[in-house]
Amino acid sequence: MTGTKAQSLHEWAERAGHGFIRFDYQGHGASGGAWEDCTIGLWRDDALAVIDQATRGPLLLVGSSMGGWIAHLAALARPERVAGIVGIAPAADFTERLIWNRLGEDQRAAMLRDGYLVQPSAYDPAGYRITRRLVEEGREHLILGKPIPIDCPVRLLHGQRDEDVPWQLSLDLARDLSGSDVRVTLVKDGDHRLSRAQDIALLLRTVEELAGGGDASASAVPGTGPGKGDGGPA
Repeated sequence: MTGTKAQSLHEWAERAGHGFIRFDYQGHGASGGAWEDCTIGLWRDDALAVIDQATRGPLLLVGSSMGGWIAHLAALARPERVAGIVGIAPAADFTERLIWNRLGEDQRAAMLRDGYLVQPSAYDPAGYRITRRLVEEGREHLILGKPIPIDCPVRLLHGQRDEDVPWQLSLDLARDLSGSDVRVTLVKDGDHRLSRAQDIALLLRTVEELAGGGDASASAVPGTGPGKGDGGPA
């Protein structure tokens, strides 16, 4: 929650007079818990606990990478609270599409046998464990490939030089969302983080557009994707 995007959003929200919340999921940042013990459902429940216990009124959810997936899961669980979503390289269904589907047969067999694989990560020199439980539990929360009953405005920002989450995933997400007010912005020279000054400016313009039409609070949560340590908001 100390990442550039989350901090910039906090400063914007203060200037604009909006409420703002950011937090670290279990197994990330300042929060307790071990990454290896966590699942998509657990992280979704983290977000719902914050929504239910620490906010009131309509919310604008901003999610980066895995946080983009969690934001949509939260909107499905609390449709009456969510007034809009901004996804930054949203890694919807990454446990299946970006992990399981990319494993070779030997790797799949090893994960099923040992319960985990250690994969290299640009965010952690030691790599990180991808557990069988993460992948199998993630299947309970897959949203792509079928209509997604989210009708609030959604904005998706994605760099076309993203080496972690293919930008085409945002197009798939936009296609499946049931709402009509959905826009995808592709940043041709943008990477996965979209944390450069011009990327932050785009994010703030996007959030301001959605929040400007009402009294929605900006709720941000640091998020990760297939790599631990993405400092973006979720």
